[in-house]
Amino acid sequence: MEHADYRWPSAARAWLDLPAPVRADMVAAGAGAWREVFDGRATYNEQWRLARPPVMDETSLGVLNAVSDRLAQLIFEACRRRAATAGELRRLLSVPDGETRLLDDDEPLTEALLAAFRPDVLLCDGVPRFVEYNIDSSLGGAFDADTTVRRFVDVYRRRGLTDRVRLSAAPSAVDRRFAAIRAGLGLPEGARVAMLIDFDAEYPGLDDPQRFIRLLSPVVERAAGCGMDLVVAPVSQVSLDDRKRLIAGGAPVDGVFRLFVPNRVTPSAGMDALAAALAAGTVPMWVSAAAWLVANKRAFAWLWEDADTLPAADRDLVRRYVPRTWSLTAQLLDRAVAGQADLVAKPADGSAGVDVLIGRETDADAWRDGLTRAVGRGGFILQEYVKADDVPLDFVHIGTGETVAAEVPYSIAPYLFGRRAAGACIRTGFPGCDGVLNLARGVLLSGLLVVD
Repeated sequence: MEHADYRWPSAARAWLDLPAPVRADMVAAGAGAWREVFDGRATYNEQWRLARPPVMDETSLGVLNAVSDRLAQLIFEACRRRAATAGELRRLLSVPDGETRLLDDDEPLTEALLAAFRPDVLLCDGVPRFVEYNIDSSLGGAFDADTTVRRFVDVYRRRGLTDRVRLSAAPSAVDRRFAAIRAGLGLPEGARVAMLIDFDAEYPGLDDPQRFIRLLSPVVERAAGCGMDLVVAPVSQVSLDDRKRLIAGGAPVDGVFRLFVPNRVTPSAGMDALAAALAAGTVPMWVSAAAWLVANKRAFAWLWEDADTLPAADRDLVRRYVPRTWSLTAQLLDRAVAGQADLVAKPADGSAGVDVLIGRETDADAWRDGLTRAVGRGGFILQEYVKADDVPLDFVHIGTGETVAAEVPYSIAPYLFGRRAAGACIRTGFPGCDGVLNLARGVLLSGLLVVD
């Protein structure tokens, strides 16, 4: 079966195929245990929690992961056709020198840059549409997705529900990432690895670094199970010893991986120390900052520019799963204004929905003015609007304890580490939400429940 020919079931099908009494008991169990399930998890939403996780059948998840993997390769190949080194790609993307911290312009572009990626996928008429690709080590949500779905499964197990139906959490993104880090860096058993976080960034919980680090203690335990001694450290506080080795948590480390975006990290002496250690070759980093350039959304436009030259299977994959995308230029401005209802404008190197304009949700004057400013700034794309299917989910109202069923949009973000599938982060809407699904606008995070 070609992946482009797969007949996707509706997003609700896997849930509705479960026996009705089981569904009712799952919602009741989740509604009674929502505080346990979401304890310590990141969200800005102070009104709603999920009463159950989203559900997908095993076959559909397997096809989704296969499509995700192949599209990531096609994105990399589109970049590689145009540039051989990180510096060539940076200049082609008009990224100023120094804007992407820790970048080595001389680094050759290799498939090692695909060590970690997570597309953002919307379901439209039942078909997955890949609207963005996060290609970098700094993929958020893995711990929250893992934790929430495993806590739901624990609740179901205590209630005897796992004896009545076959269901499980998707493969652990936390564990797969640690396995990929150790393999990618070639680290021996017991290697000391620093997970570096920018505590000056905007993310729920970062305002209390000590509490945030305590909440990550289960992650440290999972790393130990993968053969690594993990230290969680603020990037601002790392330093160098007299041999230019990186010091984190009071001792040298054998490797690092970062959970910050290289073009928005807060400048600090610690960042300077990390850059110096990388330049001296005294510590390896998983993954190179060049991966952030491969994730630039202009690569979506390049995919479409190249589509007719691709093998038939790849061409069909792009046309079915990737919304039509263009680099926003002055020449396209009038067309973009006229096509407002069918377009979205995005910063090519942006994330978290910042500065995204959805044509049909924007006033006509604001759309025209926003596009004009975007053309002046440069570095924006236009993308075909994708209407996310509404799917049935169940929620708990925090204030009243009431359980509410609602049809809301959601996005699926499957993780692949070392090219191995590793579960997914699901961002769901909530009753009364708007159309942009990101953490800053109150979406709810969950992992994915897999059914046979």
